[in-house]
Amino acid sequence: MSFEQNFNNLKEIFMKSDVIGYNGKLAYQFNITGDGDGTFYTEIKDGKLIIEPFGYDDRDAGFTASYDTFLSIAKGEADPIKLFLTGKLKVDGSIEKALEIKKFITH
Repeated sequence: MSFEQNFNNLKEIFMKSDVIGYNGKLAYQFNITGDGDGTFYTEIKDGKLIIEPFGYDDRDAGFTASYDTFLSIAKGEADPIKLFLTGKLKVDGSIEKALEIKKFITH
Protein backbone atom coordinates (compact mmCIF):
# COMPACT_ATOMS: atom_id res chain seq x y z
CA MET A 1 0.00 0.00 0.00
CA SER A 2 1.02 3.60 -0.45
CA PHE A 3 1.62 6.03 2.40
CA GLU A 4 -1.61 7.81 1.48
CA GLN A 5 -3.60 4.57 1.88
CA ASN A 6 -1.84 3.72 5.15
CA PHE A 7 -2.42 7.23 6.50
CA ASN A 8 -6.10 7.30 5.51
CA ASN A 9 -6.76 3.88 7.07
CA LEU A 10 -5.08 4.83 10.34
CA LYS A 11 -6.71 8.27 10.40
CA GLU A 12 -10.17 6.73 10.01
CA ILE A 13 -9.58 4.49 13.03
CA PHE A 14 -7.85 7.12 15.18
CA MET A 15 -10.64 9.65 14.52
CA LYS A 16 -12.98 7.34 16.48
CA SER A 17 -10.94 8.00 19.63
CA ASP A 18 -12.74 9.70 22.48
CA VAL A 19 -10.69 12.80 23.28
CA ILE A 20 -13.50 15.10 24.43
CA GLY A 21 -12.54 14.89 28.10
CA TYR A 22 -8.85 15.60 27.51
CA ASN A 23 -7.90 19.12 28.62
CA GLY A 24 -4.60 20.49 27.48
CA LYS A 25 -2.40 19.49 24.55
CA LEU A 26 -0.87 16.18 23.54
CA ALA A 27 1.00 15.72 20.25
CA TYR A 28 2.40 12.54 18.70
CA GLN A 29 4.37 11.88 15.54
CA PHE A 30 4.00 8.48 13.86
CA ASN A 31 6.79 7.26 11.58
CA ILE A 32 5.65 4.36 9.42
CA THR A 33 8.48 2.09 8.26
CA GLY A 34 8.57 -0.45 5.45
CA ASP A 35 6.01 -0.60 2.66
CA GLY A 36 4.12 2.68 2.36
CA ASP A 37 6.45 4.49 4.75
CA GLY A 38 5.87 8.08 5.78
CA THR A 39 5.15 10.36 8.72
CA PHE A 40 1.98 11.79 10.21
CA TYR A 41 1.03 13.48 13.43
CA THR A 42 -1.88 13.61 15.81
CA GLU A 43 -2.64 16.45 18.15
CA ILE A 44 -5.22 16.47 20.88
CA LYS A 45 -5.93 19.98 22.05
CA ASP A 46 -8.71 20.84 24.48
CA GLY A 47 -10.87 17.88 23.48
CA LYS A 48 -10.33 18.08 19.70
CA LEU A 49 -8.32 15.66 17.58
CA ILE A 50 -6.31 16.77 14.54
CA ILE A 51 -4.48 14.29 12.29
CA GLU A 52 -2.31 15.47 9.41
CA PRO A 53 0.02 13.67 6.97
CA PHE A 54 3.32 15.33 7.85
CA GLY A 55 5.85 15.68 10.67
CA TYR A 56 5.39 17.73 13.81
CA ASP A 57 8.40 19.36 15.46
CA ASP A 58 6.67 20.32 18.72
CA ARG A 59 5.61 16.78 19.62
CA ASP A 60 5.46 15.22 23.06
CA ALA A 61 6.48 11.77 21.79
CA GLY A 62 7.24 9.99 18.57
CA PHE A 63 6.50 6.42 17.56
CA THR A 64 8.25 4.39 14.86
CA ALA A 65 6.90 1.07 13.62
CA SER A 66 5.47 -0.74 10.62
CA TYR A 67 2.00 0.02 9.31
CA ASP A 68 0.74 -3.37 10.59
CA THR A 69 2.01 -2.56 14.09
CA PHE A 70 0.28 0.83 14.11
CA LEU A 71 -2.89 -0.77 12.76
CA SER A 72 -2.94 -3.32 15.59
CA ILE A 73 -2.44 -0.51 18.14
CA ALA A 74 -5.14 1.69 16.57
CA LYS A 75 -7.64 -1.18 16.63
CA GLY A 76 -6.84 -1.96 20.26
CA GLU A 77 -5.61 -5.44 19.30
CA ALA A 78 -2.06 -5.00 20.60
CA ASP A 79 -0.60 -3.50 23.75
CA PRO A 80 1.83 -0.68 22.87
CA ILE A 81 3.90 -1.46 25.97
CA LYS A 82 4.45 -5.08 24.90
CA LEU A 83 5.31 -3.93 21.38
CA PHE A 84 7.84 -1.48 22.82
CA LEU A 85 9.40 -4.13 25.05
CA THR A 86 9.75 -6.55 22.11
CA GLY A 87 11.30 -3.88 19.87
CA LYS A 88 8.41 -3.71 17.40
CA LEU A 89 7.60 -0.14 18.49
CA LYS A 90 10.23 2.52 19.06
CA VAL A 91 9.44 5.56 21.19
CA ASP A 92 11.25 8.86 21.51
CA GLY A 93 10.43 11.90 23.59
CA SER A 94 8.38 11.73 26.78
CA ILE A 95 7.65 8.14 27.78
CA GLU A 96 5.05 9.44 30.24
CA LYS A 97 3.20 11.25 27.43
CA ALA A 98 3.64 8.28 25.09
CA LEU A 99 1.86 6.03 27.59
CA GLU A 100 -1.19 8.29 27.44
CA ILE A 101 -1.99 6.89 23.99
CA LYS A 102 -3.61 3.94 25.75
CA LYS A 103 -6.39 6.30 26.94
CA PHE A 104 -7.48 6.96 23.36
CA ILE A 105 -7.16 3.58 21.65
CA THR A 106 -10.51 2.36 20.34
CA HIS A 107 -11.71 -1.05 21.42
